[in-house]
Amino acid sequence: MKSLKELEEIRNKTLSRIDIRTKGEGTRIVVGMATCGIAAGARPVLSAFVEEVAKRKLSDVTVSQTGCIGACRLEPMVEVYTPGNEKVTYVKINPGMVGKIVAEHIVNGNPVTEYTIGYDENNNQQ
Repeated sequence: MKSLKELEEIRNKTLSRIDIRTKGEGTRIVVGMATCGIAAGARPVLSAFVEEVAKRKLSDVTVSQTGCIGACRLEPMVEVYTPGNEKVTYVKINPGMVGKIVAEHIVNGNPVTEYTIGYDENNNQQ
């Protein structure tokens, strides 16, 4: 059994993490988990993001899920929201791509453009 002091510390730590979500601070990674996303493999993608964020101990990053993002043919889709920047939408994501997204975009602030919705392999960014 934990002491009241230990429980209070856990409570305060948890509330401060929840507060990040309500204030809109920190980075949010949102994985589309509607039936189309799940069928396309979104569940392992969500797990990979959770594991990568935990492994790197990124306390200002939250990973969550949402319903349909709106382009079923591009699933699994992931949206990344960083303070002061435009939302970045990644498409056709698989668990092997997650490490690069976290390292380049989440940690270093450089979106991985070749995984984004507007990328065209022949003409680069649309």
